[in-house]
Amino acid sequence: MVAARETTLQELLEGSKQYKVPLYQRTYSWTHAHLERLWDDIIQLAEDRAADPAVTHFIGSLVLAPSPTNGPAGVQEFLVIDGQQRLTTLSILLCALRDYRAERETAEHRERIDQQYLINKWKPEEHQLKLVPTQADRPAYLACLYATPQAGGSDRVGGAYRFFKAQLTSADDPDDLTDIQRVEDTVISGLSLVSVTAQAGDNAHRIFESLNNTGLRLTQGDLLRNYLFMRLPTRSEAVYDSLWLPLQKSLSSSELELLFWLDLVQSDPRIKQADTYAGQQRRLDRMRTEQEIEQEVARFARLGALLRTILDPAHEADPPVRHRLQRLGAWGTTTVYPLLLHLLDRRQSGTADSAQIASAMLYVESYFVRRLLIGRATASINRVLLSVVTEMDTALPVDEAVRQYLSAGRKYYASDADVRAAVRTIPYYLNGRPHQRALVLRWLEESYGSKEPVDLTSLTIEHVLPQTITPEWRDTLSEDLEPGEEFGQVHEALVHTLGNLTLTGYNAKLSNSSFEIKRQQLAASGVFMNQEIAREERWGRPQIHARADALAERVIEEWPGPTAQGQNRIGMAWDVMNRALAELPAGSWTTYGDVAALIGTHPVSIGQRLATTSAPNAHRVLQTDGKVSPNFAWLESDRSDDPREVLEAEGVEFDAHGRANRSQHITTEELASLSSSEVAGMLPEPDPGQDPDLRDRFRDQLAELQGPDIARATLLVLDAWVAAGGQLKYGVAPSETSCFLLSRTQSADDGTIWPATIYPSGKFEVVFQHLRTRPPFDEPALREELRQRFNKVDRVELSAAKIDLRPGFDLSILVDQQAREVVVETLGWFHELSQTQQSSSRSRAE
Repeated sequence: MVAARETTLQELLEGSKQYKVPLYQRTYSWTHAHLERLWDDIIQLAEDRAADPAVTHFIGSLVLAPSPTNGPAGVQEFLVIDGQQRLTTLSILLCALRDYRAERETAEHRERIDQQYLINKWKPEEHQLKLVPTQADRPAYLACLYATPQAGGSDRVGGAYRFFKAQLTSADDPDDLTDIQRVEDTVISGLSLVSVTAQAGDNAHRIFESLNNTGLRLTQGDLLRNYLFMRLPTRSEAVYDSLWLPLQKSLSSSELELLFWLDLVQSDPRIKQADTYAGQQRRLDRMRTEQEIEQEVARFARLGALLRTILDPAHEADPPVRHRLQRLGAWGTTTVYPLLLHLLDRRQSGTADSAQIASAMLYVESYFVRRLLIGRATASINRVLLSVVTEMDTALPVDEAVRQYLSAGRKYYASDADVRAAVRTIPYYLNGRPHQRALVLRWLEESYGSKEPVDLTSLTIEHVLPQTITPEWRDTLSEDLEPGEEFGQVHEALVHTLGNLTLTGYNAKLSNSSFEIKRQQLAASGVFMNQEIAREERWGRPQIHARADALAERVIEEWPGPTAQGQNRIGMAWDVMNRALAELPAGSWTTYGDVAALIGTHPVSIGQRLATTSAPNAHRVLQTDGKVSPNFAWLESDRSDDPREVLEAEGVEFDAHGRANRSQHITTEELASLSSSEVAGMLPEPDPGQDPDLRDRFRDQLAELQGPDIARATLLVLDAWVAAGGQLKYGVAPSETSCFLLSRTQSADDGTIWPATIYPSGKFEVVFQHLRTRPPFDEPALREELRQRFNKVDRVELSAAKIDLRPGFDLSILVDQQAREVVVETLGWFHELSQTQQSSSRSRAE
């Protein structure tokens, strides 16, 4: 017998209670995507509750059983049979809220939130924690709970804590003194759960097993179809044959579900795809006759044809509309679909013509491109796009209405002035999704209007000034240094900007070549952008800035900006800086130059900002040499502790000269990766169909760039990998042919997995970022063991702070036989575990 009731986090946690996660539960495993969905729901709910405080949002169930150890201590103890991931996440969020408010507002928030929701302060030690996670997660959770220097480490619990601190930093509007209070109220009393409590004596493990037995579930589309035809008792067969069956044949099951969600979003942008059936049912329940239901099926069939056109623009007859649909489809964001469906529906109903909807789509495309150029590709973009239809001015022509809506408020529709400033300074190569960055460069090349166009889809982005500097390039760039400038900071500030990037199909042997050699190849290219670069005599800061200026004017000409009301300058991206700093793991550090390159400013500006304005983890920003700045001072008047001692307590190591360990340094590229929501897109995928020439190209590049000794040692490692049962796959980027050490292929039950990627330019990259979503290495303990095994190799030091990134070591290390043997042994251990996982997956399937 069980008792179920709706409750809130406040009701669950207030009072003397303790929730224990049993040992048979898996460790904390929520990923960035889970956290992001929860946060989006919270922010949306906080906005809704500003208008109606009674609004709640259901986030799932919590299945509990009274603990068999319940005693007379006055603490109600429960075992968390199901829902521990949700409860742990919300507890971590409360820790982040507590610390954020204590740091930014008053210290009383710490005591208040602790006593109300996190700790049974006056109870015996074994009963003080309101939530007791699994043994493996406990140290990381306790670090967050007690706000120790280790809080926010590189494990999953620490990652969730850093994520929420970063989101609170981004959401905190200095002009709104109650916004964080509204977030807290929403978390505590706005999130609704169903608490299901078993009776004393029930077998908790049996309940857990029954809850986790999976079966074939009906989709949202299946449920809606069943509901519709239940409402058609006399017309069901005719309606099914004439309307539903053609619709079902034209769209897949997932596309049908998408259609029904898109229909709801037209009137309520807050609807989640998971609530599609419930939302449609509520709407259809108001209809009384079969005729009304049949008309709804007919309307779905009509909208389905429009969705088919959006998904496959080849069905569109008008060339300009087709062109814009193809481009928006290539951009790859489904949250633009509600607007596209609305536009095509407007044309079909006669309230807009093709020219107007093509123009509206151009404004959306321009909005995407300009946001990417200023480094704001993803900020609140889903919410903006989902609200266009319901919030734009219906009195205006539809294209003007779309432009006006995107221009109003803080939506980051970059003005011409913003674009001109950003292309010189923003690290374009580190923003947005990789395919979107390449798309904009392809579209820019198309704007030259060549009558003999090159197949741009086969080209990849090339850094003219290379990412890895040679002595010759150092000499070239050093000519442009001003007094007091450091070479490394200037290189970092230029290398990823738009002015230094182009599209090529050249081999890796050119990637670090001198400009004179590159110039010859670029001059022979069919790409107009390359021919322009080849006309330069040298390639340094003046040339990169001049090209950036020229590309900015081309962008402005191709993609129209906001209306006059949207021409206010967006300003420095301090919010981007704050979010990146909030994501810095304990035990890591970065530099003023790295942060400056991330947001497109000068290191001095970063120093001045951190010296006058509160920012997360400001003490983790050091000088280029890894030393604490002699001018560093805490902004809190009551703090006088030594920042170096704080960093050491967090895990940063310093040498005798006061320089932080370089392996714990987070670079600009890694800062961008930590703070990006596009994690999956940043990983290269091995090519599924291998060209036999790729292996030879990889080996040729390896020998040419590394010399015979390093190449031979690397190939010995690869031979050992193949002998152990692994496979080799090669990347298809023309600029450099990488080699993936595949342990499982895409056809495997648990998907493809590889421990490392080898680059002929000299890096053995350990892909922790890829592994965190691949069983069994989605378990943090196994990734940590992999890190420790590699660290047994002499001169390899993979920092714990980079357990979610892609650190690596130089291929030259493999020349030492003992080091090579440890690497081979580590790879063998990895392969055996991944194969064991594959076997157990097959057994479960059978």
